Amino acid sequence: MSITYLFKFLEDGSELKIETASAAEAKRKKPAVAPAAWTKLTYCQCSNCPLKRDKVDHCPAALDIQPIIEDFRKMSGFTRVEVIVTSAEREYRKITGLEEGLRSLMGLVLASSECPILKKLRPMAYTHLPFASQDEFIIRSAGTYLLRQFFNLKDGKEADWHLDGLVSLNRDLQLVNQALWQRVHKACESDSNLKALLSFFTLSSSVSYSLETQLNKIKSQFLNETDLLQDIPVTK
Repeated sequence: MSITYLFKFLEDGSELKIETASAAEAKRKKPAVAPAAWTKLTYCQCSNCPLKRDKVDHCPAALDIQPIIEDFRKMSGFTRVEVIVTSAEREYRKITGLEEGLRSLMGLVLASSECPILKKLRPMAYTHLPFASQDEFIIRSAGTYLLRQFFNLKDGKEADWHLDGLVSLNRDLQLVNQALWQRVHKACESDSNLKALLSFFTLSSSVSYSLETQLNKIKSQFLNETDLLQDIPVTK
């Protein structure tokens, strides 16, 4: 599965195309550029990283996003672009700031990473939704997690219907995102990649800090009128 991001810069008409690879393709593919110093595993390594320094030289997630950093490092996050996202099934288009387009692209690339923590997001990459809103992120994140629990149940494994594991996963993701932010901060000459990564971090942190609140916000969209009436307290 390959998804292409085409950035059309409205100010000067230039274009930049990035074709993302599936997780399997990315694993086989050699890096297009020499690994930068900030991709070393020991450089701002995540506090919860399970990889061993004596066995792994470079952070898999950092290697994955290095080409994006190299392409966009000098650009402002406020740059107006038309982003066209093309997959085998459909095409999305949006005129927006470069920050939002990069956030969407980075989310896909990181979810396809060989990082032991980020690779748990691979089902999200499989159903990638560009430019997802906060509510859409919560729905997809919770829905994907619950589907995994259903498969666990069918396989005779323990199922977590209270989403405790989802909250725990996103706490781990916060630590990963914070460390990646530090790496990118050292590499960028402008703000686009920093703002994109920070906004990506904000989305995942909402699952950890306020999952129940976020779910309550969208509850009415998943209940019929009778269900909603039952939630209204009766006054005498």
